[in-house]
Amino acid sequence: MTSSPDAAAPSALPIDPLPPALSSMWRLCRLGYREEPRLMLVAFVLSQLAALPDALLALWLMLLGNGVLGRQPAVVRAAALGLAISAAATWFLRTISTRVQRRFRDKVTIALEAHVARLQASIATLAHHERPEILDRLAMLRDQVFVLDHMYMSLFSTLGWMLRLAVTLVLLASIHPGLLLLAAFALPAVFTSTWRPAVERAALEQGAQASRLARHLFTIATTAAPGKDVRVARLADRLVRERRRAWDGWYARIAPVRVATALWHALAWTVFGLAYVGAIVFVAAGLHASAGSVLLVLAAGSRLSMYIGATVGELGFLRGFWMDGSRRLAWLEDYAASSAASADLDVPARLGEGIDLDRVSFAYPGTSRLVLDDVTLRLPAAAVVAIVGENGAGKSTLVKLLAKMYEPSSGGILVDGRPLARMRVEAWRAKLAGAFQDFFRFEFQARRTVGLGDVPRLDDEPAVVTAVGRAGADDVVRRLAAGLETQLGPTWPGGVDLSFGQWQKLALARGFMRDEPLLLILDEPTAALDAETEHALFERYAAAARADRSGGRITILVSHRFSTVRMADLIVVLDGARVAEVGTHDELVARHGQYAELYAIQAAAYR
Repeated sequence: MTSSPDAAAPSALPIDPLPPALSSMWRLCRLGYREEPRLMLVAFVLSQLAALPDALLALWLMLLGNGVLGRQPAVVRAAALGLAISAAATWFLRTISTRVQRRFRDKVTIALEAHVARLQASIATLAHHERPEILDRLAMLRDQVFVLDHMYMSLFSTLGWMLRLAVTLVLLASIHPGLLLLAAFALPAVFTSTWRPAVERAALEQGAQASRLARHLFTIATTAAPGKDVRVARLADRLVRERRRAWDGWYARIAPVRVATALWHALAWTVFGLAYVGAIVFVAAGLHASAGSVLLVLAAGSRLSMYIGATVGELGFLRGFWMDGSRRLAWLEDYAASSAASADLDVPARLGEGIDLDRVSFAYPGTSRLVLDDVTLRLPAAAVVAIVGENGAGKSTLVKLLAKMYEPSSGGILVDGRPLARMRVEAWRAKLAGAFQDFFRFEFQARRTVGLGDVPRLDDEPAVVTAVGRAGADDVVRRLAAGLETQLGPTWPGGVDLSFGQWQKLALARGFMRDEPLLLILDEPTAALDAETEHALFERYAAAARADRSGGRITILVSHRFSTVRMADLIVVLDGARVAEVGTHDELVARHGQYAELYAIQAAAYR
């Protein structure tokens, strides 16, 4: 009697929180320095040099005022020369700095995008593509990674504004130390500038699911793949309405937060504005300072407000967007590293015993329904194993666990007695071959589309031709205008489109590129073909597997067509997430169980 799947299923594990902001930003800086050390250093130095001339303008104005009122031509000339040099130097250094920074950004953007792509591709399982909370986090990272290079510029700019601010405070302190209190009155603005983006970012993340839905609906309405269904079902108007509803739901969550934080920020700047007016009155009326000193306070005080505004603005932007992006990137680095942390075993060169599933249960991320429930099974070495069952029985899930696309929710998988979970995923995948029913259409030249099945031999044409022959795809290649050199995909210049069955044959050929895999998985790779063609191909696969048993290779044939797998050494029947029957074709027919019944029904349908 089958137990209740829901009762046994594990609950979804929470994802780790984002790493600390400063350490994440430091990691991103190290990444930029590792990729472009010279450009990064030059960009930083130039950004700081460009800040100095601008900060000294208040000093030159004070000297100019004192020189004019004191009738000191030499001081006037020196001040005028200082103003001219500061203005010219500011323009020149900013121009050079901008060009260098742009060059640095262009190069580091490529490195960042490659880094994120490499991290996601290196994660052993597919769970991060299916858990909603992880998808929300990755969706925001994808939005940020294309502009994450700006974080370096924002950091350099922040340090430059802080340098200007420090010079300005020194100038004000030279008039009276009490003027330094102006900086204290700017603290509320500093607080709101750093607090505001974090609050808004939290609201954005809460609304990320609605945002993803709006984008998904837009993709459905504007891309070719769903085009036929959209037009036949006349979905266009409904898609537009649903997208608008999703977008309005997202905005309704964000707008009140933005208004509230803006009001608090405006109040903080009002406090500083009142303090600035008070400082001018204090210097002019309280200290009876010279006109030059008053001019310095006017110039430096106004620049102080600009510098504080720019500093806290950059700090807020740095914390609210760039630091947030760097934290997500650091989290992805940690997540990718943790997926391989426990892998400490080598993959055997050959199989001597086989693969054992020991009480394996599995539920897809974010669900509680067990797709496999307490499965115990032995796949003998050098055997051809057929896995059959009705749709939804767990056939594809089982082979995905064997390919380490997922880890079991409970139980374990042993390869020659050693846990598969502790084997290095890259080494294990190097020993796999085969094709899945949900294959991807690689729109490259036909030769490369097939050759991707064994990247080291990507351009090895004899190997590609051999793989095409193994898959029975010779007829597809013969019909291509330029054979294996034909560009696939109608959206590319000179590209051609293929039928679903033709794409499936090329995907099957890709799966046959490796010559000596330990595990060959054929997960309904011929579902688009007729039963007779599938039967002939499976017979060919089984014969080839039996001809070479030296490496102990296990060949797994997955199909819902019972009539095509009778040649297998072992047939596994899945039903309701459990193993219903195991045996050879003759044994299972003789038992008059589920396999025999379904086999008879399908056989009668083909008579």
